[in-house]
Amino acid sequence: MKNAEVAARRESAIARGVGMTTQIYADKALNAEVWDIEGNRYIDFAAGIAVVNTGHRHPKIVGAVTEQLGRFTHTCHQVLPYENYIRLAERLNALVPGDFQKKTIFATTGAEAVENAIKIARSATGRNAVIAFGGAFHGRTFMGMTLTGKVEPYKKGFGAMMPDVFHVPFPQEINKITTEQAMEGIQKLFKNDLDPARVAAIIFEPVQGEGGFYPAPTDLVKALRKLCDENGIVMIADEVQTGFARTGQMFAMEAHGVAADITTMAKGLGGGLPISAVTGRADLMDASQPGGLGGTYAGNPLGVAAANAVLDVIEEEQLCARANELGSRLKQKLESLRATTPEIVDIRGPGFMVAVEFANPGTGAPDAGFTGRVRLEALQRGLILLTCGVYGNVVRFLAPLTIPEAHFTEALAILEEAVAAARQG
Repeated sequence: MKNAEVAARRESAIARGVGMTTQIYADKALNAEVWDIEGNRYIDFAAGIAVVNTGHRHPKIVGAVTEQLGRFTHTCHQVLPYENYIRLAERLNALVPGDFQKKTIFATTGAEAVENAIKIARSATGRNAVIAFGGAFHGRTFMGMTLTGKVEPYKKGFGAMMPDVFHVPFPQEINKITTEQAMEGIQKLFKNDLDPARVAAIIFEPVQGEGGFYPAPTDLVKALRKLCDENGIVMIADEVQTGFARTGQMFAMEAHGVAADITTMAKGLGGGLPISAVTGRADLMDASQPGGLGGTYAGNPLGVAAANAVLDVIEEEQLCARANELGSRLKQKLESLRATTPEIVDIRGPGFMVAVEFANPGTGAPDAGFTGRVRLEALQRGLILLTCGVYGNVVRFLAPLTIPEAHFTEALAILEEAVAAARQG
């Protein structure tokens, strides 16, 4: 088979709304390497969008899933429960930031986790309104895309969004949006449009993902915590992309010294298998009546087995420390390119959740064209990169935290060549 042949079949079989970053059709993968159906080999700096933080087909995860396959693949936890679901909940209750009693539920996707977090907050408070941030990404369900602070491609053409969702600016140092302006945005909402007594929750990403890898400043997180406490509002941290060692800590919120009331998780939790979770204050999590939460596939046994193995791997292989080391070296490489690449206007992100932002050196305008050329030049040389940002001018780096040293060094060399080639183009 050829990539082009399969691409032609895809064109007639798959809906146009399912976007494609590449036309590479995967055949096999191992750790940070992927081979396509033509036998071409790539270094994967996407990791399924921060899903395989522990690498493709980590042997411990494969072993756990294989063992579970030999027992059963599905019973529906609400019908026939199983012990490893409870064990995983106990582990997340201990790991998620917050010095209070916690409880957990499992779902299948990040969007489902967000939906359930909003349901829980509304049930617990008896309120309806939710505040989110510009540039945020919280999923493609109707509540998820309503919370998302980006119209194209997520909201365009899908009609009216869910009611009682409000957006305020998210701090971005490079764009001169401060924490003070963000908090002023909330206060203006309270003055002009929204009684704070109607607000069930404020949801935010500790590091914005699709929005451009902008880290939430600690003063913002603490100000939000204070505001929520003063007004009886539930603080929700969306750690779907930031969780599970990606930022150099198990969860990005650990860097801020305060805890969210509810934390949503997915992506890196399952090491490649679909599973998501919501962990929060026990009193909030218990607000819903039995049957109000859950789902047929929620907490699938294979995903649970994989997730328990993922937590083992992160601890045993010290992946939080590894993320900090890899991220530091990547930033050093990007900083070294500044002298010859005036398009680089910012390098940011905690741990190994790193991004580089490009702008036109003459006008200062976001340069999506240059960013796209960097991605394509890297792809032609065997390195898979992802872009993001409201203006599409950010390259984000999400390689597995288990990437072998030789492959990481090789990838940095390709990145340097790709940036130089993009400048010539």
